[in-house]
Amino acid sequence: MTTPVERLAPVRLPWLLSVAVVNLGTYVAFFGPLAVLLPQQTEAIVGDGKETALAVVTGIGAAISMVANPLFGALSDRTRSRFGRRVPWITGGSVVGALGLTILADASEFWQVVVGWCLVQASVNASLASITATLPDRVPVAQRAWASGLVGLGQTLGILVGAGLAIAFGGTRAGYLACAVFLLLSALPYLARSQDEPVTERVPWSARGFVHSFWVSPSEHPDFAWAWLTRFLVNLGNAIATLYLLYFLTDAVGLADPDGGVFIVIAVNSVVVAISAVVAGRWSDRVKRRKVFVIWAGVVMAVAALLLAFWQTWPGVLVAAVVLGVGFGAFIAVDLAIVTEVLPDEAGFAKDLGVINIANALPQVLAPVIAAPIVTVLGGYTTLYVTAGVIGLAGALAVVRIRGVR
Repeated sequence: MTTPVERLAPVRLPWLLSVAVVNLGTYVAFFGPLAVLLPQQTEAIVGDGKETALAVVTGIGAAISMVANPLFGALSDRTRSRFGRRVPWITGGSVVGALGLTILADASEFWQVVVGWCLVQASVNASLASITATLPDRVPVAQRAWASGLVGLGQTLGILVGAGLAIAFGGTRAGYLACAVFLLLSALPYLARSQDEPVTERVPWSARGFVHSFWVSPSEHPDFAWAWLTRFLVNLGNAIATLYLLYFLTDAVGLADPDGGVFIVIAVNSVVVAISAVVAGRWSDRVKRRKVFVIWAGVVMAVAALLLAFWQTWPGVLVAAVVLGVGFGAFIAVDLAIVTEVLPDEAGFAKDLGVINIANALPQVLAPVIAAPIVTVLGGYTTLYVTAGVIGLAGALAVVRIRGVR
């Protein structure tokens, strides 16, 4: 159900930036570990079995995320407090997420890494579900792609800042602690100016009804289902392509400083994504079209995957990072705008967005299952990136089945 435009006043840039900063902090907590710290820590603890071990820890964490996001989103929708329904979960998620990062900082056994990462995934997803719901809560449809582009920069810049903190502070312990501090500080601007209105009416609740509310029927809400599939397949392709970036630069490209190479690739990609997201978001709002941007974004991202498959040199990686940035920036801006326009339940934005965010988390579970055997026995990195490109392109093309959005 699309939120009626007349009910929502245009949002101001300072408030929107505070939302973007919270989003940035959550993705720093996710991608600082994923890009650098978890691969380093896993290799130091496990040694030769690093690929399989990394697949295990990221897969379990993603499974936790897949449950946590819609669960805490649904609880956020039902929260009645004088601070509003989103603020308590953003606050609690940031604090507990920082605790999980602290556990990871001191982990010396593989089981401790798994426990710490699962705690981070559960708690930070509580914050992410609530902050994402502020867009359909507060932003009119006419501003959605632009607002989604700015907020979506948190995902991209989170990779850059997270990797930068991990590398700049040296060592896994200092990197984890730096990410924890950043997560806490990022929530403060929004909490200071949230304007999160308290919900006074009591939402009917029963255990059976609560569980049933997580099911969104594809037959009753086909646009929502196709939006979910679009995001799932694009994210699956992206997850397959990025899971072994550090190992790719080490083993296939032969880079002398793979840690520094990861940061350079992320920095180049992030700058391009930032520009592409804002430009595509503004452009989409102006022409009032969404699907064509997603389709072309998928084509561009597939080209980037093919570059990585067949041009496995340092210059090839940098060119692919630029091309991928153009496509992914357009995708994150316009796809989120599409999602907010096809949400089924106006009273349950955070829960429905949590269901959508399963399309972010489930690929993290499946990517290691798909990628690990491809890299080790089924053709290596060439096959890996061709597979990633085909899956991502299929996802982008699925957007044509959404009827309620142009």
